[in-house]
Amino acid sequence: MRAIVVEGGKAAVRDEPEPTPSEGEVLVKVHLAGICSTDLEIIRGYAGHQGILGHEFVGTVVEGTPKLKGKRVVGEINCVCGRCDMCTSGLAAHCRRRTVVGISGRPGVFAEYVALPEQNCHEVPETITNDEAVFAEPLAAAYQVLRQVKIEPRMNVAVLGTGRLGLLVAQVLAQTGSKLIAVGRNPKTLNLLDRKRIRTTTANDLTSKQDYDVVVDCTGAPEGLKTAMNLVRPRGTVVLKTTCHADAAIDLTPLVVNEVTLLGSRCGPFGEALSALARKQVDVASMITRRMPLDDGLDALKLAAEPDHIKVLLKVVE
Repeated sequence: MRAIVVEGGKAAVRDEPEPTPSEGEVLVKVHLAGICSTDLEIIRGYAGHQGILGHEFVGTVVEGTPKLKGKRVVGEINCVCGRCDMCTSGLAAHCRRRTVVGISGRPGVFAEYVALPEQNCHEVPETITNDEAVFAEPLAAAYQVLRQVKIEPRMNVAVLGTGRLGLLVAQVLAQTGSKLIAVGRNPKTLNLLDRKRIRTTTANDLTSKQDYDVVVDCTGAPEGLKTAMNLVRPRGTVVLKTTCHADAAIDLTPLVVNEVTLLGSRCGPFGEALSALARKQVDVASMITRRMPLDDGLDALKLAAEPDHIKVLLKVVE
């Protein structure tokens, strides 16, 4: 099968053996896969992943349990043991022995086929298109913020970064009725949010300092945390969504002095994401700027890193 593989900091499109599902796994034929910032950071060295790249997808189960065979599915990326203290205490996403699809110790979805644990797969309702379903994983990550922080209408909330994830987080947090503002640099993505009546500004034009109850960093850059710390009020909360290869040099004294809560935030609830897509609560279609065949994957990765493109999708198997 054809796949995009990362080795030694370089990506290549080449033939790879088709995966053989283990007990409890299904084989999924991948239709569409989405390129995200984490994929680009992995090529630069983040997480040390070697092998098939990619973790956002929609596909059809072609081998495995009768319950799912022939069904369109999306999949959670954390493949867990089910036996460690994290798994047995309801924190399976933090399994001590987990592998992570396309990120850590497990082949990804930039391939014609992927093997996944059956329990990781979620059937896609018929009302959701493939173009929409491929956003399930990052949209679930956006909804995770609401599971971690109670956001009320009276609150001042800022989302830093209006890239792929920032656009989703802003749309999700807009549902809270809070006093939300999205801070970005790219006129294209800022205009997209303007059309959805979500307040926006640029970092240069942002004048308010240390008066935000919640700041969510989706910048994908090491300086994002520093900006967030300059905006959050004393005893406010910073939610960190950024993952990047570069180190962040930051003075954490304000974190202590102002008693700020710093939360890491990663994967989230697929059920809520699929429900939102089915109800058309979140617009993902307008984020798609290019669809390219898997064999053109290297060009697709380059385009995904350019500011003119928001979401680049890989067309894998019809």
